[in-house]
Amino acid sequence: MTSKDERLIFLEQMKDVRRIRRPNRAEVSTPRELTPGHLERQRSAVDSPLRDANPLTAADVDPLTAHDILSWQRPGVQHGVFRKLRLGHYPIEARLDLHRMTVETARREVFRFIRDCVHYGLRSVIILHGKGERNPDGIAQLKSYLAKWLPELEDVLAFHSAQKHHGGTGAVYVMVRKGDQQKQRNRELHGAR
Repeated sequence: MTSKDERLIFLEQMKDVRRIRRPNRAEVSTPRELTPGHLERQRSAVDSPLRDANPLTAADVDPLTAHDILSWQRPGVQHGVFRKLRLGHYPIEARLDLHRMTVETARREVFRFIRDCVHYGLRSVIILHGKGERNPDGIAQLKSYLAKWLPELEDVLAFHSAQKHHGGTGAVYVMVRKGDQQKQRNRELHGAR
């Protein structure tokens, strides 16, 4: 069969087909009446506003300067472990850079970052907050908030300002608790005690 024969067969098959006269567009007009579903969703949104699951407070904080050292450990963290963290001897498994973020954005990012570290089993991380040296008042705003936020997170075991080669007082090492999967893996490897 030649291409001419195929074309004739095609035209014969399509002889009753007519062009659609309407434009090929969906009608997207909004309904003018509120349905019971609309009213219920509105009532629900007003009655129960979104709850912020982030426990980090945005309240007043003690102002810190560029050269203030951040240092904190939860009771029960061994002194040798804290010393290794302070000296930067643990490998940095993840980093979060807060430079140029607003306080509210940084608040969300710190909460999300620590939660993700626990989920993925990351234990030793660094947060770069900057020194605030360019601020005319000399206050390191993000650093001040971070010093308040980190102890508020149960998953944070300890933190300390970084060594000079990792950003010095413009960054902080953070030790994160083991996630449930990591704890279970350790129990299996070393036996339940």
